[in-house]
Amino acid sequence: MDRVEKPLLIASDVDGTLLDVAERITRRTQDVLGRVIASGTPFLLVSGRPPRWIPPVAEQAGLKGYAVCANGAVLYDIAADRVISAHTLDPILLNDVARVLDETLPGMALAAERYSPNGSLESFVGERDYINPWGDAEKLSKPRAEVLGHPAVKLLVRHPDMTSEQMAAAAVPLLKDVVSMTFSTSRGLLEIAQKDVTKATGLAEAAELFDIAQADVVAFGDMPNDIPMLSWAGHGVAMSNAHPEVLAVADEVTAANSEDGVAQVLERWF
Repeated sequence: MDRVEKPLLIASDVDGTLLDVAERITRRTQDVLGRVIASGTPFLLVSGRPPRWIPPVAEQAGLKGYAVCANGAVLYDIAADRVISAHTLDPILLNDVARVLDETLPGMALAAERYSPNGSLESFVGERDYINPWGDAEKLSKPRAEVLGHPAVKLLVRHPDMTSEQMAAAAVPLLKDVVSMTFSTSRGLLEIAQKDVTKATGLAEAAELFDIAQADVVAFGDMPNDIPMLSWAGHGVAMSNAHPEVLAVADEVTAANSEDGVAQVLERWF
């Protein structure tokens, strides 16, 4: 793997990849990120997280550039705290998708991540029965009509009695022609975006801003929502703690996120 040329752009997933099990960036990883930044090489966070969850990570990493958020649906300028672009699901499509999901995944609940240029919409809304798999204490009590009534960058589907893999097996065949569907945890959560919007398309959009070719990008990830990005990048690196589907497509497997796997690769060049 030492023959891989020094990347001109680096992209990394956040949870399970750049962050350790305590959701921190370790000193070793911070040090190599500092050298990357000093070299002028762009380092992009590419996450399923919404923009509002990016600044705490960027601060730890010392990053002030761009982040690809919501699995590619949003390109976010960290320093300016500004959304550059957003790809949304319209309310008609959201309602059509919800009807299919009701029949396919009875007992599921919905939430939506939103972006509105003028800030008129709540960023995150969900039904009362929607339980965040990460245990966040956001209080959700909206009727479904409100959840689906405005454009969303991401629709989240939660089922407390199924794994994400089981949910995807049931729903993807029915909806793959109208939306993009993936997951970043196995704990009963599907994440839906506009058709053909993935981490790969978001990363490609960002790379174009730097006029950097696909072949010159190294990307890191650990879950199925990272597969398009790792497949698109010139060199895709999976963490050893990655989902089996991610390990199967990666060009390289590095150490786990708890063992500075990202840093171990970047230290070859920086």
